[in-house]
Amino acid sequence: MPTIACLHTAAGNRAVFEAACPEGVTLTHTIREDLLRDAEAAGGLTDAITARTAAALEALAQPGVDAVLLTCSTVGPGAAAARAPIPVLRVDAALADEATRGGGLVVALCAVETTVEPTRAVFAQAAARHGARLDVRLVPDAWAAFRAGDAAGYHAIVARAAEAAFAEGADQVALAQASMAGAAALCTGRKPLASPPVGLAAALASA
Repeated sequence: MPTIACLHTAAGNRAVFEAACPEGVTLTHTIREDLLRDAEAAGGLTDAITARTAAALEALAQPGVDAVLLTCSTVGPGAAAARAPIPVLRVDAALADEATRGGGLVVALCAVETTVEPTRAVFAQAAARHGARLDVRLVPDAWAAFRAGDAAGYHAIVARAAEAAFAEGADQVALAQASMAGAAALCTGRKPLASPPVGLAAALASA
């Protein structure tokens, strides 16, 4: 039975990933809200926060763990800095690869401003590999709803943005943050890609 250690920066993502977890897979969860909070306060990811993220990921690579999965897009580059004897993956990298695989126009939706540049970087690399065009968008008012504890409102705002992107011609829409996953079920037409199932599949494939 494979075990994947998840590092979250939002406590609510524990339930999101458990809901997406395939049968027979064990997840462990570590919550480090300080990493995202400090990145927001700094206006983006800093070298110090990247190093702290890498250290937190390395600490999860314990005996019995088959892969480590970083579920936060803002601090995503910390995964590349981690040194561990098992795979360390960032969920948004897996999402970017899946979203751009078919080419065409891919719209990546972000809820928090600090996620925009890390998302743009990882999606641009995937888009270049697959010959896709990329549009990264910040969804207005979404993060304010999330921070206020209004999960229903948060997901509704994101769902409307996803539907609008498809209506404007997107071939694929990706929800760049794991916390946005609940919006997919609210979309009445085509469904955007959410990162939890994609990231877990990538972690299992690497384990």
